[in-house]
Amino acid sequence: MNKVLYDSYGRPLLGLRITVTHKCNFNCIYCHREGENPSEREMAPNEIGKIVEIAAKYGVYKIKLTGGEPLVREDIIEIVKTISKVKGISDLAMTTNGSLLREYAKELAKAGLKRVNVNLPSLNAETYMKITRSKYTPNEIIKGIEEALGAGLNPVKINVVILKGLNENEIEKMIQFAEKHKVILQLIELEPVGVDPKIFNQLHLDLAPIEEKLRSRALRITVRRDMQNRRKYLLPGGAEIEIVKPIENGSFCAACTRIRLTADGKLKPCLMRNDNLVDILSEMRKGAPPEEIEKLFVMAAKRREPYWKTRDMQLKCSI
Repeated sequence: MNKVLYDSYGRPLLGLRITVTHKCNFNCIYCHREGENPSEREMAPNEIGKIVEIAAKYGVYKIKLTGGEPLVREDIIEIVKTISKVKGISDLAMTTNGSLLREYAKELAKAGLKRVNVNLPSLNAETYMKITRSKYTPNEIIKGIEEALGAGLNPVKINVVILKGLNENEIEKMIQFAEKHKVILQLIELEPVGVDPKIFNQLHLDLAPIEEKLRSRALRITVRRDMQNRRKYLLPGGAEIEIVKPIENGSFCAACTRIRLTADGKLKPCLMRNDNLVDILSEMRKGAPPEEIEKLFVMAAKRREPYWKTRDMQLKCSI
């Protein structure tokens, strides 16, 4: 196993989240665009592959592809193939709105994608289109989910951002959907990051009461130490529900083992900051030697520090 990089707070770097494009065929009302500043520059598949190779050399084994919408890139299969061939990468996932998943699921699985997260904010066509501001319907997304399951992508997770006055009354239906399709349901509390404050104040709903109800129903409750200490609830019908709380807390930061790579090739040590980025792509395109590129990766890893801290939590400890 390759040597793992630790930041000065004792947190290991295990995952790399790659935004492959800012382009998207949706215009969701809550999209925070991964906390990035949009750029026209995009990385080529081989450039992404080289950066992943460096990450793997330093112990990163989890890769997640995001956007925008990753599947709008015509070379997305090549990107997946390139990453899946990198020695040491054992977990390759993607977050998608699912609109093109029916078309690509089998190719993605064959190329080496392991699992997928699909955003499905509503099962009601009118509500879905109001939230996503797209031409697609929930039924089209569900067909993509079924295709992903049939292709062997496992697990398939359904992301549902709960929005006050829009989809908060669909939670039980979503639980039934998860039970029927054997998928994991992630109920996500709306984040203020990158969202218009007026929209946030209008749509934000505290998930604490919902989580308390799940707690009372659950057969088993587990805590995902590898994912910001999220709680997972196993319900009597077999549905698995994860609660994704806002990141504005020290617990989230304490459990963070991830670094981001922006669509224009900059390493982003923290979702909440854009003032400490490391432009790795520009140096690669200038022909910088491999050892210099590796130094940039190590520099970005060392710049990781918790954005949110609390008095009663000691971040300088083993995770």
